Amino acid sequence: MNSSPGNPVEFGRRETAPEAPQSTQPLAGSPEANRVAQATPARAQAVPANAASPASARRSRGSRSQFIVFLNFLMTLLVFAVIGAGLFFLSSKRAFEQPGPLVSDSTFIVKPNSGLSAISTDLAAQGLITSSTVFAMGVRAHGDDGTLKAGEYEIKARASMSDIMETLKSGRSIMYSITIPEGLTVEQAFQRVAETAELSGKMPAQMPPEGSLAADTQRFTRGMPRTVIIDKMVEDQKKLVDTVWQTRSPDLPITDINEFVTLASIVEKETGVAAERPRVASVFVNRLKKGMRLQSDPTILYGLFGGKGRPADRAIFQSDIQKPTPYNTYVIDGLPPGPIANPGKAALEAVANPAQTEDLYFVADGTGGHVFASTLQEHNKNVAKWRAIQKQQKDAPEQGETTQQ
Repeated sequence: MNSSPGNPVEFGRRETAPEAPQSTQPLAGSPEANRVAQATPARAQAVPANAASPASARRSRGSRSQFIVFLNFLMTLLVFAVIGAGLFFLSSKRAFEQPGPLVSDSTFIVKPNSGLSAISTDLAAQGLITSSTVFAMGVRAHGDDGTLKAGEYEIKARASMSDIMETLKSGRSIMYSITIPEGLTVEQAFQRVAETAELSGKMPAQMPPEGSLAADTQRFTRGMPRTVIIDKMVEDQKKLVDTVWQTRSPDLPITDINEFVTLASIVEKETGVAAERPRVASVFVNRLKKGMRLQSDPTILYGLFGGKGRPADRAIFQSDIQKPTPYNTYVIDGLPPGPIANPGKAALEAVANPAQTEDLYFVADGTGGHVFASTLQEHNKNVAKWRAIQKQQKDAPEQGETTQQ
């Protein structure tokens, strides 16, 4: 071997190629290889392609466990929800039926077209119930949410929600009344209706004819329109007049219903004693038959003051008697052109069938009634007695004098 300067050669060292790794596996086909193959377990020889690995199996079991836990959670929630609902139902039922917070009787108004929610809220706001929600639920549970009726109701102290529900279902509203006494004029009756606070709305633009309103007591619920009351009074009076007119005596010196109501209104104003009305009516009927003037003081007043009526402090003066008005029966012959007030049933019946008497005069007797006479001489004696009573009582000289001539 040649050597070059600068590249010394180490004597005694031999360079060789790396040895190939020695295989530990016996050669195929050798006796050793056959013995190894026979000793290998069967499960190591082949694994199916679709078989799950141990890690995959663990994940599957975990998934099934989480689903079961979730189901158990849902079932637990459901059980608690059922128990809670049951407890809430029992609590609400007890609250719906137990005595309420009201310490004294009160009233409650259900406005027309009010829904259950609005009614419940108003009840709670007025302190009649403890819970608007419980009341609404209780009413719906009874199937009565559409049966609560408009009106004004009396609510008793300590009334339960159940009691209040039954009250509002009943429709038995608090009733009010307005009384129009016999003998009031239409204008005076209108004033009473207008001043009744429990009624609502405006009065009719025009008043009906004098004598056309029923002298009676009208019952109504709070909030009824005033026009409804007036219309009913007119209708009631028409029915009454028509009915009594059909029963009239055939020999009455009156020709139509207007004259009938006019004479009844004069009788009404002349006496407040029911038992006297047929006899007072007989005086005027007898005078009409004889062609005598009626000479009724109330007709003087109506001619002077109309439907407003005489002021309380205004007496009838001698000069008033001869003042010409269409209603002054001291001046005109026969009946005035129309009624001077609203006559009641008793006055209408008295005119339809007056007492059969010869009386032509009557004057106050000092006890609230009248004394009657068939002659002027007898009548003048009665007038003298009445004036003596007036002097003793220090009353106005003309008070109570009627049909003196």
